[in-house]
Amino acid sequence: MPRFKTIVEYDGTNYHGWQLQPTACTVQGEIEKALEKIFHTRIPVYGAGRTDAGVHAQGQVTHLVAPWRHPAQNLLKALNSLLPSDICVKKVLQVGDNFDARHSAISKTYQYCIFNHAIRSPLERLYSLQIGFPLNLDSLKEASLLLVGTHDFAAFGTPTSGTPSTVREIFEARWQETREISTVKFTIRGSGFLRFMVRSIVGTLIRVGSGKITVQDFNDIIESCDRSRSGPTAPPHGLSLISVEYDS
Repeated sequence: MPRFKTIVEYDGTNYHGWQLQPTACTVQGEIEKALEKIFHTRIPVYGAGRTDAGVHAQGQVTHLVAPWRHPAQNLLKALNSLLPSDICVKKVLQVGDNFDARHSAISKTYQYCIFNHAIRSPLERLYSLQIGFPLNLDSLKEASLLLVGTHDFAAFGTPTSGTPSTVREIFEARWQETREISTVKFTIRGSGFLRFMVRSIVGTLIRVGSGKITVQDFNDIIESCDRSRSGPTAPPHGLSLISVEYDS
């Protein structure tokens, strides 16, 4: 049967994450329900990675196998006509049998958004973490450079299913500021991520940006591999899975 790759965007506010759960509403569950209405049988959907409850995605990638004999664009239209308004399939492509959304990926890119202003914003509240005190962007940038490379990131998360190692390679970690709307964004791209890793890194970096710990302290936390030394895990609503990258 044909195999399809899809790119999915979703607002994770109302979902208990990506992963299918028997008693909770999830993004994977909503997509599989839509597919069952189209094909009158269960069609499993496999995501490139699991996003936690409340985390968003601009570019989640999935693959599925289905008896669809029409143009892929028609499957996209059929799915979007059945999905709730906070989930959208942005692209459907027929791919070879060896494509696997998770195992074929070479990197993933996440972004965490902070609304850095003393007065909260109702429009930013679902997609940014509000921090009312000024953050030192220079310190944030300096500390983030320490993440680049291959490290044991046990201080920031726990292994994911099927991948017991806590060693990951980070290709890019950077901060950018949008002054006119008081927003700072942390972008990180790596070979893979531990559970809660990005949010734990952000929570610890916020302590650097606020002056509670130094850049050297942050480096010591990385090298310690001690989860108890990292900062609090940042809330999920500021985090988005931006893209999943594959070999051309």
